[in-house]
Amino acid sequence: MQYKMEKPVGGSIGQEKYQCTITWRNGQFIADEPVKNGGKDTGPDPYTLLLSSLVSCTLVTLRMYIDYKGWDIPAIVVNANLFQTKQGEEANTFIDRDISFPEPVDKEKKDRLQEIAKNCPISKILEGNLKVRTFVYHEENDEKQIRYTNGDVTVVWKPDFCKHSGRCVSQLPQVFDVKAKPWVNMQGATTEAIIDQVKRCPTGALSIEYNKDRTG
Repeated sequence: MQYKMEKPVGGSIGQEKYQCTITWRNGQFIADEPVKNGGKDTGPDPYTLLLSSLVSCTLVTLRMYIDYKGWDIPAIVVNANLFQTKQGEEANTFIDRDISFPEPVDKEKKDRLQEIAKNCPISKILEGNLKVRTFVYHEENDEKQIRYTNGDVTVVWKPDFCKHSGRCVSQLPQVFDVKAKPWVNMQGATTEAIIDQVKRCPTGALSIEYNKDRTG
């Protein structure tokens, strides 16, 4: 398992309704809810952020293709919106994506670009087999704990908190291998690599204890 983003997109919220601080690899921006939902509209709402992903991905994909073909198309405009319908207990969401060109473009090129737009990565994600996995971090102690040490640090495993996200076994398999006994090989990587990987555990099932005089 290899994540698309080198650094995850993060977010936090305080008591200011409903202002969220979103952190990405190169800075921060504010997300909010519109006034009608109790927010102050100081930033894009979640639906806007979703649609902006599709719009920007479509624009970039089309620009790449146009440049590759050497076509003289100076500008592209994409608008997106969504609506939802409900049939019994089943809800269906439809996203409409409208593409236009401020300057004249012949029909054949328009038809081709319509097909290319369907292949933009975000389109494929939205229309593919998408699953959202949710993990909650536990910093509290649990009676059942198993420890593995290399003399420098100790990895503490709390089995009851483990939700098998797969991050440890896929990203540092030389240390974490569920088919091995013991499943944690503290000699399989450097102490720094083990510490870095344990910090990525989303549930708190894995944590680090520093031995001797070492601190985090």
